[in-house]
Amino acid sequence: MKSSNYIAGQWVEGTGSFNNINPSDTSDQIDSYTSATAEQFEQAVQAAIKAQKEWEKVGIEKKSQILIKIGDELIAKSKELGELLSREEGKPLAEGIGEVARAGQQFQYYGSECLRLYGERIPSTRPGFQVEISREPLGVIGIISPWNFPIAIPAWKAAPAMMCGNAVILKPASLTPASAIELTKIIAKQDIPDGLFNLVLGSGGDIGNKIATHKDIVAISFTGSVDVGRKLYQDASPFLKKMQMEMGSKNPLVVMEDADLKTAIACAANGAYGGTGQKCTASSRLIVHENLYDDFVKGLIDNIKNLKVGHALDEGTQMGPASNEAQYESNLNYVEIGKGEAKLAYGGNPMNMRTAGYYMEPTLFIDGDNKSRINQEEMFGPIACVIPTKNLDHALEIANDTDFGLSSGIITQSLAKAEYFKQNIKTGVATVNLPTAGLDYHVPFGGRKASSFGPREQGTYARDFYTQVKTSYINSGSI
Repeated sequence: MKSSNYIAGQWVEGTGSFNNINPSDTSDQIDSYTSATAEQFEQAVQAAIKAQKEWEKVGIEKKSQILIKIGDELIAKSKELGELLSREEGKPLAEGIGEVARAGQQFQYYGSECLRLYGERIPSTRPGFQVEISREPLGVIGIISPWNFPIAIPAWKAAPAMMCGNAVILKPASLTPASAIELTKIIAKQDIPDGLFNLVLGSGGDIGNKIATHKDIVAISFTGSVDVGRKLYQDASPFLKKMQMEMGSKNPLVVMEDADLKTAIACAANGAYGGTGQKCTASSRLIVHENLYDDFVKGLIDNIKNLKVGHALDEGTQMGPASNEAQYESNLNYVEIGKGEAKLAYGGNPMNMRTAGYYMEPTLFIDGDNKSRINQEEMFGPIACVIPTKNLDHALEIANDTDFGLSSGIITQSLAKAEYFKQNIKTGVATVNLPTAGLDYHVPFGGRKASSFGPREQGTYARDFYTQVKTSYINSGSI
């Protein structure tokens, strides 16, 4: 049993126990962990309050150096930690290594941004007065992160929070605690006040609710499902907390008649099946012009037939298992639903591999109706549906007919069509001749409608969430 909660600068054992199982090999138990008790959670909050007051007074150069050191160590250990991440989450090893490196880049980036927390000084409308606009930290931030990116998402939330002078209480997903623990170990090595960064394990119903309802946690950054996000918002709203939520998606990839077929197939396969479809930016609706439809379907089936599904740590694996049993069962249930709504063109079956795990075939439905459940509900698995379209306006009508609005893409050789698509698609992210998944870390990320709530994540836009703005008026007086 590990002392798996990091509270007030100390590793402590909590209560109960839960197991971390390798989804590529369910006989492989990575470790057993404990949940933070109510008393430990309160200790974390009180320590964070004290540490934040110290941290906001630390100079920007020291903050910068600390964040960069965290990033450097993550990148240096990306192979080692990437293997652990892939073992507990199920994504192919190359993706696991890449995710740890991306987490390191986040800390390096925000370490540099520490030196660029600029304010403004402008003339007042009143003669002899000046106006200064500055940013100040919020206080204690609660971070609730998901299992699909168990080190990158905590990093891209914690790094800007710390850059802006805040303290952090991180509640990672119970399915992937090991990655969060390794991130915490690296942060804990640094010269920071005890309690500035706290790791509290436990369920959303317990620890998540405590974060939502504790009066001294002034803001919450959450990534997860729409249902959980709505419940979190409901629980937190009486306390008037600042909220940032990244939730569901139903991302469209539009393929026009003038598309390069090879590019269209590669982008669709990458977006739909990369990460076993367990990405909020995954392409689950493939909206294809009727003139290219048959060739696209044939080419995509040929592509996914050759996808190597396997153990996350096996050489050459391109698609790993579902990350957990509940997700696996949900995927298979959606396959059955889809059979009554569209034509199953490929896949849909469980797979027996050399180890027992949550393996299934990449799955493709065709001749879909956008009103169907498989095209309206977030499935979060390796399942996509091809929907025919007549023209770009029709494609946009289909693409925008959803409760979500996170990511979208178009494959076309026409600059005019690309521009028209970007102007009319109702998503926070739009790509041209690229997959809908796979984004940079130094630019804003977020969506519209039920996909996102609150200020954008990442890049300089993260400051809008992690700081409060102060406007000061100065009467310079007479000389």
